[in-house]
Amino acid sequence: MSSSSSFKLSALFRSAVKSANKVAASAKDASLRNVLSSIDSSSSSPSTSSTITDTLRRLSDGPAAQHSRSDRSSPKLTGSKSVVNAAEPFDALLGKQLSNEMSNEISHVLRSDSSIGSPDSEDCNLKSLEVVLSKPFFADMSQAKALLHKEALRERKQRWIFKNTLVRRYDRLVKMCAQVLGTEATLQVFGKLGHETGVKEYNALITICIEKARRSDDEEVALQEIHKAFRLFESMKEQGFRIGEDTYGPFLMYLIDIEMVEEFDFFGRLIKDDNPSSISRLGYYEMLLYARMNQEAKIQDLLNHVAHHDGEDKYDLAGNYLLALCESDREELLHFLQVIDIRNISSLDCLTSIFTSLGKSKLDVLAEQFLLSLKDHHDRAEHVTKFIFDYVAYMPNLAVEDVISKFHSLHEKLKVKPSSTSYGSLINYCCASFKVNTALDIAEEMCDAGFSLSIEVVHAILRASDENHDFNLVHQIYSMMHRHNLSPNTDTFRSMINMSVRMRDFDSAYNMLEDAQKMNLAPTSSMYNAIMVGYYREKDPHCALMVLKQMEKANVRPDSQTYSYLICNCNTEEDIKKYYREFKCSGLPVTKNICMALINAFAACGQFEQAKKVLEEDGVLVKGSNELKSVLVSSLASNGQICDALEMYEEFKRDGCNLEPKAVVSLIEHLQSDGQLSRLLKLLEELTDRDFWVDGCYRILLYSVRFNHLSNSKIVSAMMKWPWKQFLMRCSLALGKRQHACRWAWTCFK
Repeated sequence: MSSSSSFKLSALFRSAVKSANKVAASAKDASLRNVLSSIDSSSSSPSTSSTITDTLRRLSDGPAAQHSRSDRSSPKLTGSKSVVNAAEPFDALLGKQLSNEMSNEISHVLRSDSSIGSPDSEDCNLKSLEVVLSKPFFADMSQAKALLHKEALRERKQRWIFKNTLVRRYDRLVKMCAQVLGTEATLQVFGKLGHETGVKEYNALITICIEKARRSDDEEVALQEIHKAFRLFESMKEQGFRIGEDTYGPFLMYLIDIEMVEEFDFFGRLIKDDNPSSISRLGYYEMLLYARMNQEAKIQDLLNHVAHHDGEDKYDLAGNYLLALCESDREELLHFLQVIDIRNISSLDCLTSIFTSLGKSKLDVLAEQFLLSLKDHHDRAEHVTKFIFDYVAYMPNLAVEDVISKFHSLHEKLKVKPSSTSYGSLINYCCASFKVNTALDIAEEMCDAGFSLSIEVVHAILRASDENHDFNLVHQIYSMMHRHNLSPNTDTFRSMINMSVRMRDFDSAYNMLEDAQKMNLAPTSSMYNAIMVGYYREKDPHCALMVLKQMEKANVRPDSQTYSYLICNCNTEEDIKKYYREFKCSGLPVTKNICMALINAFAACGQFEQAKKVLEEDGVLVKGSNELKSVLVSSLASNGQICDALEMYEEFKRDGCNLEPKAVVSLIEHLQSDGQLSRLLKLLEELTDRDFWVDGCYRILLYSVRFNHLSNSKIVSAMMKWPWKQFLMRCSLALGKRQHACRWAWTCFK
């Protein structure tokens, strides 16, 4: 946003804030009819409004009927715990029915296009909607059932049944509702559905307003979204919620990004009045604003204020100022650090940011001075070794070996010993740089120093070895675990078995499987799956099926991944249907991997119509349909049905599906008849990911070399976007015409 635009938006916003208090009361007392009618006239078609009306009526009627039917067989409430446990199946069934119905109905409304609607739904009016919403959602649920429900929820929380995924799903639901209905109507509807609006809901709605304001280039639209966020702030205060950093942080960051100083001050005062304990934290955002605007005088005033400030929050405020200066890489940081006693800063995050900033600037003298000060401080001495790592890890232009050398030299100079935490951070640093051998050496050094190696560190080394294709290190890792008496878990064995199989060392894989059983670890299907897929990779289906028999003897139940491997490697339609029937009888849920395996297997057997029907199979997840359609297009193209694949690709595009880049690359690869250059270049334009674009561009180069289209101006302009080093490497492989392709490449990039 330009400065002039920001000035206009600032002026508009100030006038809106002045009038906000006048219209707030009437806005809060507005009826639901006015809210929904405004939505209907501005953003929704009559069909959408009617669909919402029908859905809410079904949501209102369905649960009541279910409650009345369940009343006859529901147990009565007593004070004993056994009765609560006996009622849990009923409660779980009731909750599942309500959850499934609400999820299906709301998803139907939110995902339906506003232009789609039946003629009957257009006759529904807002009066019927108001009648429906006036009914309490849980009107027919008795008090006994409500208490049972609360008790069951309490029991589930104690058993850690509720996961973070529930929170994420609810946040997505709030966002989807806000996009269709608007923020104000979302609050109204959720209130009518019996759900009390809390801080999380307000935060989600405020975030939506900020995102819309960021995306908009229109000052008036941005103003409206800011005004909505302001009204949500006011509503939170009236409801008695305290405005915390999760609420005001994203909003202040938006004001900082568009450099709206007066609005920032206004909201800062509003937050301080509501939550006085946030004054120190607001200092971070204030310093960040002036640093972003490069107002050196304001920065100096803040630093002078905290230097002469004697309040209890002095060092909390100083820490937040330092944090903002560190993130902004300001020169004032060094001067401030010499004035403030770093030992009094209580925030470890702030101290970490300080040392990372010092490392970026390679300020050895100042870093050593601070480390010595913290070493002599009883509350900070244990963290000195961590700060040493934070300092050396962010020093620019240092090889991993130099970082390790600097890490050890600073410890020797300060006469401190590395902690297990700093050793673990150093190992993770080496793994991130794919220096797996170096990470193993540090792990040995850590054990020799008397620290116990955690299983998480071992898993980090195994992941790095797998990603770097250092499969041969699995024996060294396993030997190190034996020497230091570290007990692996099932995930550890699965990773080591997989790496052994990747080396075609099946004997070691089976030995590890036996070792797991000796350690009283029950073998898992994932361990056997790793061996099975290794045999399939080696084109040995007989041994792969032997693994399935070994699973049966070990009483290990095959999972969906097992069946996907079996189905994908079938050679006949009969075998595909056989394993799919076994999968259905097992009671396992239909996953994307199973559907992909079916599509690829049917296509490989020439049963292309069967492959298309997989998308219509009962139980196929809607969430994965886009990925499955991409697999279908790729399978058809790779099995000689390029015309059919192109036709389905165009059909999916007309339906609004954005297929994955791999499907487009597969079309480019297999569309190899002469006269298709324009179509290939059009497909290339569909690729936005850089890596897939490079891959697709290379395949078009092969096509151009084969049919002698290298002089075409379109292909030359397309190739000009390619990084020339990668371009020459790819050109050298083009159909044996290496010299011709390389000369052409040099001509383009001179």
